[in-house]
Amino acid sequence: MEPGGQLDLQQLMAAAAAMQSQLMNAQQELADAEVLGSAGGGLVTVTVNGQGEMVDVTISADAIDPADPADSAQSIADLVLAAYRAACGGVDDLQQEKMAPFAAGLSGGGGLPGLPDLSALTGLAGGAAPAAPGEAGSELPGDSGEPAEPDSPSDRD
Repeated sequence: MEPGGQLDLQQLMAAAAAMQSQLMNAQQELADAEVLGSAGGGLVTVTVNGQGEMVDVTISADAIDPADPADSAQSIADLVLAAYRAACGGVDDLQQEKMAPFAAGLSGGGGLPGLPDLSALTGLAGGAAPAAPGEAGSELPGDSGEPAEPDSPSDRD
């Protein structure tokens, strides 16, 4: 900010460009990342990329019981699913780690690196915007905030 509280537009634009570059770098790091998930003590290992797409599956021969192929197939399917979920959990953690600085700045958590604190522009402490009608924090009369119950078959006549 300039003396007198005026916002320096050039500084703001430069900071926004730097933030966009940082965001693009974080997104590229996520795209290039690979996360492993395993299940059954390592009988099945799944590799997932940063977008959550499965890129590899490894199944140990020990996961197969030749005496009961039907049960083996079901067990392997369950293990693949469990390993995939574990890998996706790792991707979620990685996304949180890479994107947290950006999310914190947008939610009034202290600003983004390189950007001036703009919370005063909203007129509210912490930069929070007022809740719109129907959003959390601004319940309408008779609105409990609970999701509506699905229609029963008798309601659809």
